[in-house]
Amino acid sequence: MAATALRYLRSVGAATGTGPAPVDPLPRPELRAVADDEHPPVDPAEFRRVLGHFASGVTIVTAPAPDHEEDLAGFASGVTVVTAPAPDREEGPAGFACQSFASLSLDPPLVAFMVARTSTTWPRIARAGVFCVNVLGADQGELCRGFAVSGADKFAGVAYGAAPVTGSPLLDSVPAWIDCRIHAVHTGGDHLIVVGRVEALGTADGTGPEGDGPLLFHRGTFGRFGPLGD
Repeated sequence: MAATALRYLRSVGAATGTGPAPVDPLPRPELRAVADDEHPPVDPAEFRRVLGHFASGVTIVTAPAPDHEEDLAGFASGVTVVTAPAPDREEGPAGFACQSFASLSLDPPLVAFMVARTSTTWPRIARAGVFCVNVLGADQGELCRGFAVSGADKFAGVAYGAAPVTGSPLLDSVPAWIDCRIHAVHTGGDHLIVVGRVEALGTADGTGPEGDGPLLFHRGTFGRFGPLGD
């Protein structure tokens, strides 16, 4: 019986006490990216709190109404238009407050802004294919708040002209503006990254070092720029 068992163990390669059993090499590890479920979750509130420490400028991104060609007749003569209240007026111009704006490229001249994929204003800007970035000054916090809300006519009582190339609303008294055509759109999580090719740009008359400076946003509040002392 013992001899039979020994022959069986030898036939299947098991250790028999007469020498070390053969050891197969371990397989090479699979190289792969870290899976989504292996990342520790980031609390959205903590994400906003920490990123809020990064101060940014504030802009209003605008696009013309679908029938803006008719409006341009008035703009061409230098007429300033003040819109009348018209809630939910889809045929009117579009605009939203945006702090995620940045210059991107010098050659060709490109800028970029980020917009939530759930934005109801973005589809109207996308259909227009053009936009104007209105850089806000330190005293334009209320104007920014008006464009940060949804469900109302954001342009009610707001004076604006037309950006020279695209006809997008160029808001009165902004320190600087950048008139663009949509160059590319990329996905970035729950936001879209919109790249615009700059067609024209400029600053308001009289702005410069003697002005009030830009409107800044930091940790949920507006502020203004002040140079450091010597």
